[in-house]
Amino acid sequence: MRLIEHPRARAWFLTLSLLILFGGDAWRYSVGWVVWGAAAAGIVVTSVVILVQARHRWSIGGLPYPFVVFMALATVSLAWSQYPAATALGLATTWMTVLGALALAISFSWQELLDGLARVLRILIALSLLFELIIATIVRGPILPWTAQPAVAVPGYDSIPKMLYWSRNELFETFDSGRIQGIVGNANHLGFLALLGVIAFSIQWATGSVSKRWSITWIALAALTLFFTRSATVTVALAAVTLTALGLLIIRRRRTERARHRTAVGFVALAVAAAATAFALRDTIFGLLGKSSDLTGRAEIWQTVIGLAQQRPAFGWGWISFWMPWVEPFKDRVIRNGVVQLQAHDTWLDVWLQLGIVGVVVFAVFVASTLVRAWFTAIDPPQKAAAGVEPYSPLSLLPILVMVALVVQSIPESRLIGEYALALLVIIAVKTKRPDWMVRSS
Repeated sequence: MRLIEHPRARAWFLTLSLLILFGGDAWRYSVGWVVWGAAAAGIVVTSVVILVQARHRWSIGGLPYPFVVFMALATVSLAWSQYPAATALGLATTWMTVLGALALAISFSWQELLDGLARVLRILIALSLLFELIIATIVRGPILPWTAQPAVAVPGYDSIPKMLYWSRNELFETFDSGRIQGIVGNANHLGFLALLGVIAFSIQWATGSVSKRWSITWIALAALTLFFTRSATVTVALAAVTLTALGLLIIRRRRTERARHRTAVGFVALAVAAAATAFALRDTIFGLLGKSSDLTGRAEIWQTVIGLAQQRPAFGWGWISFWMPWVEPFKDRVIRNGVVQLQAHDTWLDVWLQLGIVGVVVFAVFVASTLVRAWFTAIDPPQKAAAGVEPYSPLSLLPILVMVALVVQSIPESRLIGEYALALLVIIAVKTKRPDWMVRSS
């Protein structure tokens, strides 16, 4: 019998997999790294069994070539890595994420993935709001994670750095300058989950798989969470996603292929012009969002990372994914507000640092090809049915809207090379490569 043949087994596996991916910090802060690691290992072992059982449905040759090349490059970087033990550990976690994502991609339809994603986002958003409410009304003070975390605080710092707190007790300060962090312990992370929630809940409403009242309730809670996190970068991503959705809806309303093509070209040109204008006016835009143009100190981090990357520009220092603070050259290298940083806060600089210019090119092709396939998935007209032309499905908007959010997030954050963001990228890359796995109608 197949491991996830039963509907209930499928639902549990999908939910637990996504909870471990999206709520990793919540697990690590509450029950610890060992429990989280054991749960993640269990999911990976199950994923490998599923991949073996379903080997007739997929092959390495059927996977997107840029994805295969990128994973091969990251793996062989162990040969020239300046920190081979850390690279081995980083590769282990990366492969765990990728294998889990592959199992989800080949085992579940887009509708199942949408429902599972929405279910997990509801859990994380609801628990985050409840968590912050308890902290604000009962605890009435900031709290640290319940379990020990890797030593990332700089010795001799006058007080516990704010970045190390699980919650800073700022729920009632969000109308001023406070930002909630939720059970995931990070305002930007929680804000991005809320953005994904807006996407998922809206598409569920549009497909009719969830009632209007239930959808509106959760869209409102996700929007409230977005407000409470006050993330400038997520706000920019929200704007990009909204404009993309509007553009796609306009394109899909065109009756002829020629009209759709012209509208699509015009939209892409407009999007490029808007991005260039936003970059030119970044000081003003981030000022309105309460941020400096360097995104709160990120420019200093970027300069340090660029300096390191230039020392080994072609193939990089070796893959590591998120940095390990006990490994050189990351140990005490980049410090902000008393905390040793664990990422470059820019996916592309991180890839350059770890895999060099070659890695950046390969990863860019991987992301760009996935983005293009997701775009055509959204605008290509459905196949004709016997009774006429089948209508567009709102579900086909899911890949491109998530990809736009991920690409925007990749500029101020490095999450695209690890955990939930990498998993989403792999799932979308694999499923858009195989049109027969696409769900065309709601």
